[in-house]
Parts: sequence; C-alpha cells; structure tokens
Amino acid sequence: MSAVDWLLSAAFFLVAVLYASVGHAGASGYIGAMALLDVTPEAIRPTALALNLLVGGIGLFRWWRGGHVHWRNVFPFVLSSAPAAFLSAQVSLPRDRYSLLLGLVLLVAAAGVFRSAAHAEAIDAGLAGRQVPWLPALLVGAAIGVLSGLTGTGGAIFLTPVLLFARWMPTRDASGTSVAFVWINSLTGLAGLMHASGTLPHALPMWLLVVAIGALLGSQLGLRWLPVRGLRYALSLVLVVAAGKLLLG
Repeated sequence: MSAVDWLLSAAFFLVAVLYASVGHAGASGYIGAMALLDVTPEAIRPTALALNLLVGGIGLFRWWRGGHVHWRNVFPFVLSSAPAAFLSAQVSLPRDRYSLLLGLVLLVAAAGVFRSAAHAEAIDAGLAGRQVPWLPALLVGAAIGVLSGLTGTGGAIFLTPVLLFARWMPTRDASGTSVAFVWINSLTGLAGLMHASGTLPHALPMWLLVVAIGALLGSQLGLRWLPVRGLRYALSLVLVVAAGKLLLG
C-alpha cells in the first residue's frame, strides 16, 4: 500500500459518510479524490462505480428497513435509466463538453435545497404517501441514466434535487428512492464500462472496507440522527462537492 492509497482510503471514508447520510453512494466524491491524486483515467470510473455498488447496497438495505424505499416510486426511474446508463457508460466524451453545464446546474440545485431546508418539516408534512407520475419519471430517469453513464456516477446527485423540487416525496423518502436508484444504475453502469474497457486497482479491497464502514455511519446519520432540516443542509453540501468536482476537475 502506497501513501496515495492511504490518502485515498481516508478521503473515501469521509465521502462515504457524507454521501450515505443523504441516500447517495459518493461516486462524484470518489472520482474527485482520485483525479486529485493522479489515479490513472482507466481506473477512475470502474473504481468509483465499484465503491458505489457497495455503499449503495448498504444504504439501500438500511433505508428500505427504515421504511423509506417505496418500489412503486423507484421503478419508473430505474426502468428507463438502467439501459441508458449501460449504453452511455461505453461512450467517451471530452470532459469540457458537459462538466461546466452540469457543475452550474448542481450549484443552482444546491442553493435551492439550502434555501428550502428552513421549511423542510412543513414541506414534508404535505407530501406523505404521494406517488410519482409515470411519464415524467420515465423521462427524468432516462436523462439521468445518460448523465450517470457519461460521468461515472450513480445518478443520485441529479435525482434527489429533482424529487425535492418537484415535491414528489418527503426528504427521507427522496433519499431512500435515490439510494435504490443509484445502486441499480451503478450495477448497469459498471457492467457497461467493463464491457468497453477499464481496470480495477490493487488497493480496491481496502477501499471497499473503509467505504462500507463509512456507509454504515452515514446511513445512521441520515436515518436517525439528523433532523430533516439537517438532511437538506447535508444534501446541499454534497451537491456543492459534486459541482466542484465537475467544474474544477
């Protein structure tokens, strides 16, 4: 294990804690850390998606056990996003074609989520039991699936703000829906990427261990310890981190 591997282990742990607390798996954070420490481009996307699979799997189980994963609301997003993520993961585009636009979109989303946090409890009170409309969900899922495959992320950084801004579900249900979505998208995205090209680094087993611990801690924060207002503040921070990765990476 090199010094870079240890630094990445620490970074991945922090990313997993923060992202898992809002129902995400952390791919954008993992990608940013690896880019800063000069991990080879061929290893970055498959490594991020492999870590996403584990963190997302842990988060999915815990948010489902907490009663915040409703498969009727998850299914339309996954139905259209999974094939889109698989196909777009095999496409390589110059980063500057999409990074600036997506980074700015995420900054706007972060500001919106932050502003809504003060009224989160009142907003959520009127959204319990709401069902996602199928056609808009299919369209949103397809668009996010393409972005997920191109950027090497699981897609939750795009889905959660949409769920909150559209007022399709309460905050914790949005986190539960996102973690289910991100796990399935990561699985199909990794399959598509490995079908095309990609390598996994030798330090991956250790990184899987540290993100698993981070996922357990982070999901506990989101499910039990953070109030809804704090959950939205944490989400806004995650969106800023993801935007920074796209704009500066």
